[in-house]
Amino acid sequence: MISMTAEVWRDKNIRYSPRNRQLSSTPTYTSTTRPLDAVAAGIVVVLCLSWGFNQVATKLAIHDIPPLTQAAIRSVVAALLIGGWCRVRNIALLKRDGTLWFGLAAGVLFAIEFILIYQGLLYTTATRAVLFIYLAPFFVVLGARIFLPADRFGAAQWLGLTLSFAGMLIAFGLPTPAIDPRQFIGDAMMVGAALFWAATTLIIKASPLTRVSAEKVMLYQLVVSAPIMAAVALAIGERITAMPSALALGSMAYQTVWVVSVTFVVWFALVARYSASRLSAFTFLTPLFGVAAGHLVLGEPLTPAFAAAVALVAGGLVLVNRAR
Repeated sequence: MISMTAEVWRDKNIRYSPRNRQLSSTPTYTSTTRPLDAVAAGIVVVLCLSWGFNQVATKLAIHDIPPLTQAAIRSVVAALLIGGWCRVRNIALLKRDGTLWFGLAAGVLFAIEFILIYQGLLYTTATRAVLFIYLAPFFVVLGARIFLPADRFGAAQWLGLTLSFAGMLIAFGLPTPAIDPRQFIGDAMMVGAALFWAATTLIIKASPLTRVSAEKVMLYQLVVSAPIMAAVALAIGERITAMPSALALGSMAYQTVWVVSVTFVVWFALVARYSASRLSAFTFLTPLFGVAAGHLVLGEPLTPAFAAAVALVAGGLVLVNRAR
């Protein structure tokens, strides 16, 4: 009876203090519903900044190393690096903990996401691709209503999500009607990539994978995705025809050592601790950082609307992360 009463108090987000017998309306958060604190928000901004520069790194290496081949190499080398880190830190990887099938599923979803992205870019424009891929936060929020019912957005959070996406539209512009019918194929692939990205987040958050180390969660995805992406790369005829340049190798090192081996692991640690819906909304920063990185590294132009886009995305994220 006591435990049932305690559960009722938790469900109503009301905290009871036995010492002074006063009720408090301060919400009691769990790892499913917890908003990002200042430290977590700062970490996510650094991650998104790193992923924005990763877009530039991929472009710098793509002439020497085709995209799916890049992804397969990243997965293999990063798996070795993370595996070595786990050995040094004595992080258990082979313990039976009920995560095997969920980990394998996450790995397959991870592989298909990148295959769809890189193949879809052959048929559609980069601008259309960005807008369709970043439907993923909406898919996470919608999926959370089924698989993470405690992590439901209120009106303010939905408004924030919409404002952030509006910022994306200002930054990249509304997609023009597809002239080439094949663009619809590319668009569909990008929407599919967004769905698989969201599904990966949800399966990790709603499964026993939240109870194991982020390194193990990442290794599942790398070990499973590497052979899948390598096989598809060979099947579609990707080849490295010459020794890659120093610039291409440096770009690959950045992607592999920092982005995959460090930032992805940190991301999945955050997914286990904080609201998946709120975290996903912060990824709207990534393409904006990608535009800024393209300007700084490649000299690509910035439009006057970019500042307005940043303001909208930032304002939307403030609303998303507000306590309900």
